[in-house]
Amino acid sequence: MGRAIRTEDDARRLDAAHAEGTCASCGRRMPGSADPHTKWCSDACRRHKLDDTDRRLERTIDELLDARAATSSICPSDAARAIGGEDWRDLMEPARRAARRMVARGEVEITQGGNVIDPSTAKGPIRIRRPR
Repeated sequence: MGRAIRTEDDARRLDAAHAEGTCASCGRRMPGSADPHTKWCSDACRRHKLDDTDRRLERTIDELLDARAATSSICPSDAARAIGGEDWRDLMEPARRAARRMVARGEVEITQGGNVIDPSTAKGPIRIRRPR
């Protein structure tokens, strides 16, 4: 049985991601052919949902961006290192997922080479910044 939504914040995050046609777990854009009531892009994402680490990574990305100039960006590794300690590398994909969910809600942009890119198809190093 799936984990019940425990807070209004969890419900808001799931609703925001779903409303944009993005997966509520990984933040990737779902194909237009997907059932409009689908919240997750795969069985793996449906099983994962959002956990404390996901919420902590989102808060950390917000805090790191707030601590920098409005025109600055961060790397997902900055958030992973801030909460992961020696095992920060294990948090790289969760940090990228957190950034994609934040993009779906309009809170941040993901860039490569200074250009805003589609986070659903991003390959390689990315940066996270506030929308301009």
